[in-house]
Amino acid sequence: MSGTDELYPPAQYGWGWILLAIGVLALIAGLAWLVVMLTRPRRAIAFAAPAFVPGPPTDVATVLREEYLGTIAQIEADYRAGLTDARRANLDLSRVVRGFVNEYSGIEAPVLALDDLVRMGVHPSLIDAIGRNYYPSIFRRAAPVDPLVGADAARTVVTTWY
Repeated sequence: MSGTDELYPPAQYGWGWILLAIGVLALIAGLAWLVVMLTRPRRAIAFAAPAFVPGPPTDVATVLREEYLGTIAQIEADYRAGLTDARRANLDLSRVVRGFVNEYSGIEAPVLALDDLVRMGVHPSLIDAIGRNYYPSIFRRAAPVDPLVGADAARTVVTTWY
């Protein structure tokens, strides 16, 4: 070291170098933008008439009700045709009704017991359908309840649910 204790400031770059770095960065950004713009897929302008003409607006709840009423009718028809027995028909009706309640209102009816549904205070038609038709047919050893009565109860739940 030299005999002097003076401090020298660090060497600084000149303004020319900073302007050159900013210019190079701007050039790279411009080239990247150009590459992106040139490689994007081009949109075709279609002037043909649309293939699907929307009909009148349909309420989602109405569509959901119609779908589940059709499923109930199918279960009833299968029972009448002898394709399923009474126990199985009531089990299927219980699943359909609970699925409807789940889709319509978000209540997790497929996994809740009857006591849980009663505690929650759900619509009385659901409690009645499960308590009078589906539980006795599914869980008791006695003869199952007539599925045609269970189908009517299921229709009541679907049509009267909130």
